[in-house]
Amino acid sequence: MSKTRKTIRRLVAVAVVAVVAMAAFGFAAANTVPATDAGDGSAAISGYTVSAVTYTLGANPQNLANVKFQLAPAGATSVQASVTGAAPYAACTGPVAGAWTCNVTDAVTAATSLRVIAAQ
Repeated sequence: MSKTRKTIRRLVAVAVVAVVAMAAFGFAAANTVPATDAGDGSAAISGYTVSAVTYTLGANPQNLANVKFQLAPAGATSVQASVTGAAPYAACTGPVAGAWTCNVTDAVTAATSLRVIAAQ
């Protein structure tokens, strides 16, 4: 095989790889991430502000019965909370009059931090 033929084959191979790479890049660049759906890409994660936190003791005052708090901005549809800073998280109900209620039943002495997970 001549040197010219080898050079032409190499150029054709490089051209094919370049076309495939550009097509893949163009497809990936066309993806967008809507604010409320999953997809390939990125978007800002908005945070919530937790305020007006109140704890209610259970029938046994060594245990908690629930924790109530408000989230801002409004719009969360799924909320969970933990007073131990770790799993398991208690499902919360609400908002009622702007407050979410989470039935945590941990011992008062185990309550070291309030962690809230909220999603729209």
